[in-house]
Amino acid sequence: MDSLHTILKSCLKEDRKSQQCLYEKYYRYALKIAFRYISDYNDALTITNDAFIKVFKNLKQFDLKDGEGFLEPRFFGWLKRIVVNTALDSLKKNDRQTPIETLDDTACWDIPESSDMADSKILYKELIGYLKDLPPSYNKVFNLFVIDGYSHAEIAEMLNISIGASKSNLFKAKEILQKNIADFFETKKV
Repeated sequence: MDSLHTILKSCLKEDRKSQQCLYEKYYRYALKIAFRYISDYNDALTITNDAFIKVFKNLKQFDLKDGEGFLEPRFFGWLKRIVVNTALDSLKKNDRQTPIETLDDTACWDIPESSDMADSKILYKELIGYLKDLPPSYNKVFNLFVIDGYSHAEIAEMLNISIGASKSNLFKAKEILQKNIADFFETKKV
């Protein structure tokens, strides 16, 4: 199999085989990202395909300099950003936005971390299920902040909300997830 650098250079020349190779190599990665934001599997497939169309159209903007073998991690980050933005655009376009709730300014945003239950018992499938069960506004902020690494300022700009609303939704999402995970471990003890 060709290196990522070779595949991307061929994709820039609109070589269909290379585009197919890139698509097949990174399709699952992109689909997992889309599926975190879009609960319907078929819609997540559409988002993934739309994101790849954007990748091929905008590949000229991606810097192909293969600095010390860091091309693939940089490509992962670039692809992730395209998939996330495509998913958020779809949510906005299809009016699947739910109001972003806020807490008053006196709320405490620092939740004490407890790793007592943080072990490998919880399966990826259950965790994704819990994320999907979150209200859409909480799900988006949680994914953007915790999983995708955006700051509250970036999230506020992306979702057209205040920084406080972003923090509030993250706070509520963490509360719900902590309860669901605690319940999961309680049922496993029985």
